[in-house]
Amino acid sequence: MATVLITGASRGLGLEFCRQYAQTGWTVIACCRNPEDAFELNNLASLQSNVQIETLDVSDFEQIGMLAHKLANLSIDVLINNAGLYADDRKHAFGQLDYQAWTKSFLINTQAPVKMAEAFLPQIKRSEKKLIVSISSLMGSIADNTGGGSILYRSSKAALNAAMKSLALDLKEQSVGVLILHPGWVKTDMGGINALIEADESVSGMRSVIDNFALSQSGSFIKYDGTQLPW
Repeated sequence: MATVLITGASRGLGLEFCRQYAQTGWTVIACCRNPEDAFELNNLASLQSNVQIETLDVSDFEQIGMLAHKLANLSIDVLINNAGLYADDRKHAFGQLDYQAWTKSFLINTQAPVKMAEAFLPQIKRSEKKLIVSISSLMGSIADNTGGGSILYRSSKAALNAAMKSLALDLKEQSVGVLILHPGWVKTDMGGINALIEADESVSGMRSVIDNFALSQSGSFIKYDGTQLPW
């Protein structure tokens, strides 16, 4: 049975990834900061015996290391770096930028996914699928940026894209693949009520991209519907 580890699993896209993978029979390791408050995730785990909930704050690298040690004997087919932060605020736009929030954005959106890949690489390498997936955003595309704003989020996601592209090249000889996915504008707490698609459509599309992944695609930046995106 294949295994997926998902960060930011208590709501939104992370929770939907857990639902869909659990329903297809995968072993799901669902990671979130406060499992005791994750009511929907706990309900899912009570109904699906293949869902295992683990405490993980991705901004705490010691916690990442401890969890990797706890799960040292597992094989992880797909690691999904889903946890993310949108810290931009109209009150703190250019001229009044919140540099602490910017630093936190880089920590969670850029550094944490790389740390997760480092920590869980042994488990990924011993699996069949051998795939690292990072949920990015079209807002991380420099070529697509025609609107400006959202400096914290855009820059941290652009940095994530760059880091994952390098990781794809570094790990290819070990047959470990890397995918950078744009989920679309999704109706979640982050995406808001005006977003264009529901979480189940986005996740279903991204799962299809993951299922059909070939190592030749490693390092690609892809939309949930399979469209290649500009850097």
